[in-house]
Amino acid sequence: MTWFTSPADAVDRLQAVGYLADQTTALTSYLTGTLEKPLLLEGPAGVGKTELAKAVARATGADLVRLQCYEGLDEARALYEWNYKKQLLRIQASGTDQAWEETHDDIFSEEFLLTRPLLTAIRRDEPTVLLIDEVDKTDVEVEGLLLEVLSDFQVTIPELGTVSARRRPFVILTSNATRELSEAVKRRCLYLHLDYPTADREREIVHSQVPGLSDKVAEQLVTTVARLRELELKKAPSIAESVDWARTLVALEIQELDEKVIDDTLGVVLKHSSDHKRAIRELKLRR
Repeated sequence: MTWFTSPADAVDRLQAVGYLADQTTALTSYLTGTLEKPLLLEGPAGVGKTELAKAVARATGADLVRLQCYEGLDEARALYEWNYKKQLLRIQASGTDQAWEETHDDIFSEEFLLTRPLLTAIRRDEPTVLLIDEVDKTDVEVEGLLLEVLSDFQVTIPELGTVSARRRPFVILTSNATRELSEAVKRRCLYLHLDYPTADREREIVHSQVPGLSDKVAEQLVTTVARLRELELKKAPSIAESVDWARTLVALEIQELDEKVIDDTLGVVLKHSSDHKRAIRELKLRR
């Protein structure tokens, strides 16, 4: 399968499903598919890293398989595990008539294997986008689980042998850069840093997602969001929250984003009490 035929094709097809990719993002997306190398997307939360993976899946008609990373993630949740309850029932059912070697070969077979996202993506025949989301939230040891998949697109199961990819998935890893990833993982990936968009691009994104928004309010919204991102907040407004704010303003039939409207609707874009207080103080929303 050809994921994208060119960077220009990536721009057009991603835009068709609602993702406005700049030239660098489109070029890297094209190379990810053409070179069959994983893509490491790094940047602050809310800049569209996860959404890019979803958009690639929509644009190419592929299925999305997602591994959501978190502290404590282990092999059983990322790769596979055995259905121990079912194995125990089979052992009990076989009684004492069957030799252990036969029982062992029986219970460690496909019938008792529970696949998790990494193995699922490797085994699929259909076009697949594998999203390994927020990989920086895992323990360092988990990166070792990824190396075989990222290097050779295969998984070794001691009881069954090596399972190689029938069709290489389009792999995207995202990271909010809360910790440095190992050089071994980075070597196996293409790299792209995504940051908050420029004001012009964010206006384009907002207009594409909320066509009923006036140019004047869109300009005021993007300017206000940029000011909020300059503050020392616990959580700066994401692009998705900019879009949510735009939808809110359209729903309220707002024609002017003045201080009172910003104050009244601040909860759409800021989700921490301390951030509200800082924004109200810094933007002088209340006299």
